[in-house]
Amino acid sequence: MPTSTLLDSATFAGAHALAIYGALLLLVTLSAGLVARALLPTQGGGTPAPVPISLLALCLRFAAGFGCIVGGAWLFTEIAEALHTEHTLGRWDEAFILAMIDHIPDAAIHAFYLVTFLGNRETLITLGVVVFIGLLLRGRRGLALGWALGMLGNAVLNPTLKHVFERARPLHPTEWLTEGGFSFPSGHSSGIVVTMGLLAYLAVRLLPRAWHVPAWMLAAGLAFTVGASRIFLRVHFPSDVIAGFATGGAWLTVSLVSISLARWARRRRRGAQASTVELTR
Repeated sequence: MPTSTLLDSATFAGAHALAIYGALLLLVTLSAGLVARALLPTQGGGTPAPVPISLLALCLRFAAGFGCIVGGAWLFTEIAEALHTEHTLGRWDEAFILAMIDHIPDAAIHAFYLVTFLGNRETLITLGVVVFIGLLLRGRRGLALGWALGMLGNAVLNPTLKHVFERARPLHPTEWLTEGGFSFPSGHSSGIVVTMGLLAYLAVRLLPRAWHVPAWMLAAGLAFTVGASRIFLRVHFPSDVIAGFATGGAWLTVSLVSISLARWARRRRRGAQASTVELTR
């Protein structure tokens, strides 16, 4: 596609950014609900299944998780390579940001300014500590460990990637917010994906079944909105946010698969111990 056509598409997308955001938010939220409805177990939250998960079911989950990890890593790699080997994507990002400046009302920017604080480092650290302590107090040490490792892993991964690529932030941030440091990938985007995904998983484990699908829909909608807020506030390029979603989604998958494996191994061990006791009677 000619460069001029790509830049025209960026200008059009920037001028209609709010409408595009609304459409994508609806798509993301409904997709999360449909996937959750199709994949979540039928048992109520907080009540273990009477039969441990089978090896086949575990393998299927691992296959799906592996696909998510590969997909996220591939998307991130493609974006990173495009930014460093070609100038087209960077120019598209710039054209998109410039086109938004005169088309986003102050009321929308103020709303995104309030939402973006959900993904701040201080907010995530506070939430991480509160949830960790809450799980420990409820005797859920395994979930507390999985939560802590998931949160800490992303806290190390994203800054590492930022220092590898060292991409400068957009030159025209809003008057509402300015940010320092590097731009690629978006830490708010990756952090909120991991946090909301882990919270939704905890909802499935601890709350009644009626909350499961709404929890995943709410998590997906909030994660997408916080990521989008970084673009509307012009402290990140669109490719930064997409890359943050990719790395956050990949790490979330690693975390959830690891927790599921640990849970499966614990149930198998308990089953083997119960069988041994029965045989010795």
